[in-house]
Amino acid sequence: MKLPRIAPVPPELPRPAEARPAEAPQPIEPRLTAPPPLHSTRGQRIALGVGLVLTLCLFFYLFSSILLPFVAATGIAYFLDPVAVRMTRFGTPRWLAAVLLVMGLLSGILTFALLLYPIILSQIGLLLGRVPNYVVEVQAWANGTLSHLQQHLGPDFVDNKLREIVSAHAGSMIPFAVGALTRVIGGGFAIVNALTLLVVTPIAAFYLLRDWPRLVAKADQLIPLRYASIIRAQVHEVDRILSAWLRGQLMCCLMLAAFYAIGLTVVGLDLGLIVGLSAGLLSFIPYVGTITGAVTSIGLAVAQFPNWHGVAYVGAVFLLGQILEGYVIYPRLLGNRVELHDVLVIFALLAGGAAFGFLGVLLAVPVTAALGVLARFWIRRYLGSPLYLDPPQSRHE
Repeated sequence: MKLPRIAPVPPELPRPAEARPAEAPQPIEPRLTAPPPLHSTRGQRIALGVGLVLTLCLFFYLFSSILLPFVAATGIAYFLDPVAVRMTRFGTPRWLAAVLLVMGLLSGILTFALLLYPIILSQIGLLLGRVPNYVVEVQAWANGTLSHLQQHLGPDFVDNKLREIVSAHAGSMIPFAVGALTRVIGGGFAIVNALTLLVVTPIAAFYLLRDWPRLVAKADQLIPLRYASIIRAQVHEVDRILSAWLRGQLMCCLMLAAFYAIGLTVVGLDLGLIVGLSAGLLSFIPYVGTITGAVTSIGLAVAQFPNWHGVAYVGAVFLLGQILEGYVIYPRLLGNRVELHDVLVIFALLAGGAAFGFLGVLLAVPVTAALGVLARFWIRRYLGSPLYLDPPQSRHE
């Protein structure tokens, strides 16, 4: 039996190595290095501060003649912002709250002016008509007083020539005071009736009051990050002092103006309304409003009333007003929140008026409050610095 032939299996040839696909070259990633931190030098910071101060001074120097309505509008917006915030919490849109507040303030001022303007004009006319009688009465009072002094002190102390001089000057004091009062009142009404204050101020106050939170946020974003916490703390301190002083002082002035006007009118003083309102509104300058109103009222009372009872009543009105101001109004409305000394306020108002006129008077208290906060801040820094804490050297060192 023949077996089938089996074909020989050829030897397995070595298989060629499989070609591996060529790998794509990996891109070389650039090494990202953080930029070096930026640090401002001390000279740059000082230059920035000096530049801002000089720019602000140049701005006020160039545009001080047109800034009055805008500064007044800023003060109105700052004063009414807390009320607008409360209105927005009850669902009132910010723009509607701004419209209502500005229109309400403007309506109140116009109503007050329209009601008092005829009364003030009538009192001025009454004063001008009675000036000759006042001159005669003051001269008679001066002669009677000098005669009484001459009888008790002798002719060597008070002679006839002195009596003539005093009588002549006593008679000329009243026309001079009337002319000065007329100029002051006329100038005040000219300011109130100025077109810019009546037109530009309400419009600017509306826009500032409507956008006040956004403006504050924008200003907060411009604060240097390095000093953000310190600057915010000082700004909050200025806001606390300034808001307490402005709102409290405004309420005090209005209350004192109403008290003096009503009190002097009740005792029968001819110009009681004008003098009382002026004394109350000028009370934002410490002691100036009270002293000016008291001297003017007593002088008019001496010329008007034939006896001393009317003069005593006028003096009692101002004495009671001082008691009310010192023990009731100021402690309740201002308290210890205001850190502005009276002397600083007087100096700031006079300096601001001398430098920029009425605009300087408006800016005097805010600038003084800011400078006071900065001064207290630097004093605290100084008391905690080695310049103050460095102990004195001993003799052996």
